[in-house]
Amino acid sequence: MPSAFSSLEEERKYLEDVKKELDACATIQDVVDLWKRHYLKVGHKKLGRLLIGRSVESAMRRRKSAED
Repeated sequence: MPSAFSSLEEERKYLEDVKKELDACATIQDVVDLWKRHYLKVGHKKLGRLLIGRSVESAMRRRKSAED
């Protein structure tokens, strides 16, 4: 599946912004709304990694290794 991003740096920036939004969520509904806005672009797996507190680098790990 082709990536929605043109570079790793673009993806990292997007995920950092999503992480900030996720950290600011106060209710379950906030998380649901965030998920609906972003899962088609970054995927459930990456969002899940961010949700459980992993770093952006950890969420990106698979893509990095696939491009090496």
